[in-house]
Amino acid sequence: MNCLKKILLPMIVLIVVIAVMTGCGGERSDKIFYLNHDNTDFFGGMLIREEVARFAQTKGLNIDFYDAKGDSNTQMDQMKEALKNNPQAIVLLAIDGDGMIPFVKRANEIGIPIVTVNRDANDGERIRVTSDDFEAGKLQANYMAQKLPQGANVVYLEGTANLLLSQKRWDGFKKELNAKRPDIQILDMQDGKFSKAEAMKITALWLSIYPKIDAVVCGNDQMALGAIAALKSANRLTGCLVSGIDAVDDALKAIAAGEMVQTIKQDGIKQADSVVEILETISKGGKPTDIEIPYTSITKDNLAQFKK
Repeated sequence: MNCLKKILLPMIVLIVVIAVMTGCGGERSDKIFYLNHDNTDFFGGMLIREEVARFAQTKGLNIDFYDAKGDSNTQMDQMKEALKNNPQAIVLLAIDGDGMIPFVKRANEIGIPIVTVNRDANDGERIRVTSDDFEAGKLQANYMAQKLPQGANVVYLEGTANLLLSQKRWDGFKKELNAKRPDIQILDMQDGKFSKAEAMKITALWLSIYPKIDAVVCGNDQMALGAIAALKSANRLTGCLVSGIDAVDDALKAIAAGEMVQTIKQDGIKQADSVVEILETISKGGKPTDIEIPYTSITKDNLAQFKK
């Protein structure tokens, strides 16, 4: 009997340890982990999160919200905690698209659904609420191709560089502009980190280097607003076309004031509601699929349709 205990006890301990490590130590919780990149980010951090919280409450979904505050190590720790708790699902707005890959793949192995919105992981199986970021860049390029003079000079502010959405917006813009208007020169592209302050700093530097900038094209509206502030400070906004993405209220106001020429509407409310629809399907045992929401170009010509 003692010999049997000596054999079985280490085996039992090993099984328990493995179960804890794999997150499979019991029945799946009804809890959902929402891992936000940064609650202070206007579009993904606030608008989408707040709408998910509001709509999820009407559906009776049990969501815990976490804020990584823009720190990838913090988000990795939060992801480890989520996996350990064996939740019903994890909603991820990734800070580091590559850094999240091992965690997404681990969740795949143990059967925890990963839902991404606005900011994607760069690999692994996930259910995505997306808009075609390449298309957003193309819409910006098409506008600039129509409006810029021969031999114009353009600078581009990319969003956080290690995110696929940033890369796709830049690729869509660059390829479409080069195809339609090879005479236009892209003077520089810099990572503006989706930040208004960073965009102001980079644009101010460009203005000190380049005597002629005909357009500043940006991967989101916050950077566009930062670029406008720098251009106004240098008294060089007149004649410079500024374009952004998201259609936030301040961007719409800037278009109305003639300070900005274009924003690309990314429908954050629809994205958030689609996330909740996916989570509700998961909670009922269904198998949801990706949801794609189209972008729309907004200029002074159609602004009245979108102003609140």
